[in-house]
Amino acid sequence: MIGLGYPCENLTLRASTNHTLLLASLEEARVRTKVAANLRDLERILRWNHQEGFRLFRIRQHLIPFASHPRFPYDWERVHGEELARLGNLAQTLGQRLSFHPGQYVNPGSPNPEVVARSLAELRYSAKVLDLLQAQDGVLVLHLGGAYGDRDATLRRFVENLKGEGEILRFLALENDERLWTVEEVLRAAEALGVPVVVDTLHHTLNPGRLSLEEGLRLAFATWKGTPKVHLSSQDPKKRPGAHAFQVQEEDWERLLQALPRPAHVMVEAKGKEKGLPPGALALLRATPMPGPATNPF
Repeated sequence: MIGLGYPCENLTLRASTNHTLLLASLEEARVRTKVAANLRDLERILRWNHQEGFRLFRIRQHLIPFASHPRFPYDWERVHGEELARLGNLAQTLGQRLSFHPGQYVNPGSPNPEVVARSLAELRYSAKVLDLLQAQDGVLVLHLGGAYGDRDATLRRFVENLKGEGEILRFLALENDERLWTVEEVLRAAEALGVPVVVDTLHHTLNPGRLSLEEGLRLAFATWKGTPKVHLSSQDPKKRPGAHAFQVQEEDWERLLQALPRPAHVMVEAKGKEKGLPPGALALLRATPMPGPATNPF
């Protein structure tokens, strides 16, 4: 059975998990206010998703703004742990699968030790949130980052810097990108770390390497112990290659359906968020009953 989701915010509700502040304003009272807004909106989104048939949601990195920064002003795990556990229990009850997807500055394959240290701190924060949410099937999606003129050396660094990070690896999944790292190359790093691979269809179209979409999905799905995840988007014709359109095109949805080797969870990465589904996906959403609690880890 195919499940559908979208990232970070809900335009219908005007709800977001990205209420944040400037680093210069990083003091406890202000952070607590932002976190309260994020957690409140996360609950609204989870309840709305269940009602409307969505099964997965990506939480924005700033759920707890600057939690991985050395200047963070309080013990966020202690202060927010109980509320995160409550929301995690709610997500399981409503059959919602949760994820994070740190951005381009999180790069554990960097040759710069400071970048690596900051990257690992951000990944540890993300994994800790998923742990506090008790998200057994939660996913922490990450790109391989830059190549730095030596692809093999970068892959070795990436694996070396992550291989001892058990809490991160518990949730980690690696994703191909539109310029540097193909599905085939990402599979090498994933195999070395024992983690699954997320195929992004738009990235694969722009940077396919030697694999067809069918081949890439088949190999990636073999890395998952539970329900695989896929990213689906369409190119915005007015922007740079890789820029997401407001809505996924029907032909891109149909192409994915033809290529899937088995049912999957599909993250619709459209600028329109929950409004970005193509007609075929929307029809599937309305026709499929919601499942019970999600219990199978990958």
